[in-house]
Amino acid sequence: MTQKEQIGGAYRQLGESATFYDGMITCSTPLGKAINRIVWGMDREQNNLTFEKALSGIPEDFAGRLLEVPVGTGVITMPVYQTLPEAEITCLDYSQDMMDNARRRAAQLGLTNVSFVRGDVGALPFEDESFDAVLSLNGFHAFPDKDAAWRETFRVLKKGGVFCGCFYVKDRNRRTDWFIDKLYRPAGFFTPPFETVPGLRARLKRLYREVSVEAVEGLACFCCIK
Repeated sequence: MTQKEQIGGAYRQLGESATFYDGMITCSTPLGKAINRIVWGMDREQNNLTFEKALSGIPEDFAGRLLEVPVGTGVITMPVYQTLPEAEITCLDYSQDMMDNARRRAAQLGLTNVSFVRGDVGALPFEDESFDAVLSLNGFHAFPDKDAAWRETFRVLKKGGVFCGCFYVKDRNRRTDWFIDKLYRPAGFFTPPFETVPGLRARLKRLYREVSVEAVEGLACFCCIK
């Protein structure tokens, strides 16, 4: 089994268990709260703060073209997109099952400005400088070819555009690192190598003219201007 097949299989299982996954991501169910506390050392307030920081680069009146990769089940972003009726939003994911959940959620919310594309972040099917903003929540710790993902997200972003999001970084919480190494990585949910906060900040500064990186426990939230 190839690495991509292993990752695809892992996220297919998550897509088929969307209720469990959504409760974990939002820290809104008893099991989700327990996992966040045990694995990530975070409560619901800290979880919400993480996503607030990760989304901080998207203005409340955003009306441009936005790419979200990966979209996952859309549990975090579809409600946000309800508040951006003038934006043109494209959501991409490698996992069809995860994306199908996001598509259903968008339909339930009546979103007409959101489209969905199955694809690989390492080979995005878009022209150079196509988007005013690129958003990536909990993606880079899973992407198998991270160098390609960094190149492609940079390539499709317009000059002056915003690149923001969040993902796992090592060396912030020893217990989190243990769970990632012993459980999440072997299961195919996370793929090394993993960034540290200093390493991420240095990498982003080589690419973007303005960079902000903040950590909430083992998650780094970033916002960059190209």
